[in-house]
Amino acid sequence: MQISTFPYCRAGKLPFCWGPNGCGKSTLLRSLAGLNNADGEALLDGEDLMSLSFAERAQKVVFLPQSLPQGVHLHVLESIIVVLRASGGRDNAQGRSQILAILEQLGITHLALQYLDQLSGGQRQLVGLAQSLIRRPELLLLDEPLSALDLNYQFHVMDLVRRDTQAQNRVTIVVAHDINVALRHGDHVLMLKDGRLVASGAPETVITAERLAEVYRVRGRVERCSQGKLQVVLDGVIAVA
Repeated sequence: MQISTFPYCRAGKLPFCWGPNGCGKSTLLRSLAGLNNADGEALLDGEDLMSLSFAERAQKVVFLPQSLPQGVHLHVLESIIVVLRASGGRDNAQGRSQILAILEQLGITHLALQYLDQLSGGQRQLVGLAQSLIRRPELLLLDEPLSALDLNYQFHVMDLVRRDTQAQNRVTIVVAHDINVALRHGDHVLMLKDGRLVASGAPETVITAERLAEVYRVRGRVERCSQGKLQVVLDGVIAVA
């Protein structure tokens, strides 16, 4: 993929990456996390992430993939303690209190002593988010964090991510296929197509009927719902001549 200029992302805000399958959204996040080779600069608070070793970058950047690795036979609580220790935190009363607070905020305290390999996909996704939040990164990269969650949890999780992002004054970049999630929760939208950044700006300026047709080949409208929030209403697929 080729992005000549990555837009400035303000701390405490939620930029969303949006685009069709294979456009480079996950590749972008993996490159920022140091999991893919990339050229150029990516400045985080004035420091070039690309010049850091993988270990140095891991102290500042957390990447949450779409699903956790399989075959990890640990309790939920144990798995988060392991992450806490690996990131320099202490497994003491304060550390345990922080973990339990995050589990409670995510509504999964009852899963603390269950094994990861016994959880549903959505539950594992929530545990992955808990592992990410306990590390208190400067840059949090979330790749489809809502893909296995029901509608109620999608709202709950995004509200929590926003509050935590603001409280920690960090940058959180979210990849999401659901356009309405980006419209409702995003402060900024980066639109990718064929490995290139083709639009960047406020959600209402990037997500338009014209771009829905261009990127997804669908007919749609951007309207306001009863709460005044913007939403996309799809009318059909554009036939290919």
